[in-house]
Amino acid sequence: MWDFQTDPQYQELLDWADDFVRDDVEPLDLIWPHLQFTPLDEKRRSVVDPLKERVREKGLWATHLGPEHGGQGYGQLKLALLNEILGRSQWAPVIFGCQAPDTGNAEIIAQFGTHEQKERYLRPLLDGELFSSYSMTEPQGGSDPTQFTTSAVRDGDDWVINGWKYFSSNASTAAFLIVMVVTNPDVSPYQGMSMFLLPTDTPGVHIVRNAGLHGEAEGQGSHALIHYDDVRVPDTALLGGEGQAFAIAQTRLGGGRIHHAMRTIGLAQKAMDMMCERALSRETAGSLLSDKQAVQAFIADSYAQLVQFRLLVLYTAWEIDEYDDYKRVRKDIATVKVLMPTVLHDIAWRAMQVHGALGVTNEMPFLGMVTAAGVMGLADGPTEVHKTTVAKQVLRGYRASDDVWPTEWTPRKRDAARARFAEYLDLEVGNQ
Repeated sequence: MWDFQTDPQYQELLDWADDFVRDDVEPLDLIWPHLQFTPLDEKRRSVVDPLKERVREKGLWATHLGPEHGGQGYGQLKLALLNEILGRSQWAPVIFGCQAPDTGNAEIIAQFGTHEQKERYLRPLLDGELFSSYSMTEPQGGSDPTQFTTSAVRDGDDWVINGWKYFSSNASTAAFLIVMVVTNPDVSPYQGMSMFLLPTDTPGVHIVRNAGLHGEAEGQGSHALIHYDDVRVPDTALLGGEGQAFAIAQTRLGGGRIHHAMRTIGLAQKAMDMMCERALSRETAGSLLSDKQAVQAFIADSYAQLVQFRLLVLYTAWEIDEYDDYKRVRKDIATVKVLMPTVLHDIAWRAMQVHGALGVTNEMPFLGMVTAAGVMGLADGPTEVHKTTVAKQVLRGYRASDDVWPTEWTPRKRDAARARFAEYLDLEVGNQ
């Protein structure tokens, strides 16, 4: 059965969230921009904590996890509908307890962590009292984990970590890190890598510098270059068992990719809304922008891209709920990841154009959205790698033709059709 309706009771919660984010959360983006991942001082806490409490009262806190882990158990489809709203605002995911990268980090601790690890890291993470960082990418390895060289070597009951990690988002404000390292160089990287949980202030963890995105001042970004220099951690810091890093990473990255896509819908819709308002408000060359065919084409193309993307994201979220298996849904998660940066870039760019000179200034958010599209094309794996994944997954559903001629070769199919209906064709000939 096909059903495109939202449960009425949940729709009421979505309507509340829509108003709440617009009226009470989006203003935080203006008064405290880029501070959503910074530990709260007394002033910000006096504003943020009451907002979080209102979310908890509505039963919308940490909706990405099940009740056994402190979430609501709504599933990915309902999370997608909520994330569309939260994607409009920098602060909204934090206020609702489902911000990246903490959502993915929470999921793998919940699934693979020990009881002690959950108490130490997961519980305060879900309570919104601290932030985390996923330390995976390396300067020389880029998007290919098989090229990673950061290692952990056993020393008695401890492990000693050495190496470099790059683009570890929010590391400078995070309370703890999840770091992926080589623990057995003598086997395949798929069996020889492990993950560790460690506090950011562990001796030997050196944040060398933070890289910022375009428009951010040098040294003021949130993506860290980290040197792990003889970092000693106990065996209890191992997450999910030795050699399990790749299996854990696929769980974490699959969730992260679809969550990014959910929020991107909201951001792209915001650009669309601004474009349409401008088209109806601005007059040039004797008529409104909305009367110009070029602007109408911008709007039509943007609407088509956004609706198609949204439906695929919602369908993929439904699949995750239905099968509870990220590997089974890998093809569609990868497809969503491929589409995401282009959809956001195209709609934001068109909206910027419709706003004219104002659109390229720092008084409007469009260039920030374009930069975000670039980030989405690289975060959790570059677009090109995911296209390869999609193609390989699609091809698994096909097989080669049995001979030199394609299956749909018309002469052979015509001969087969004539043979099947020969008696009727003979009657036609006889009746002539």
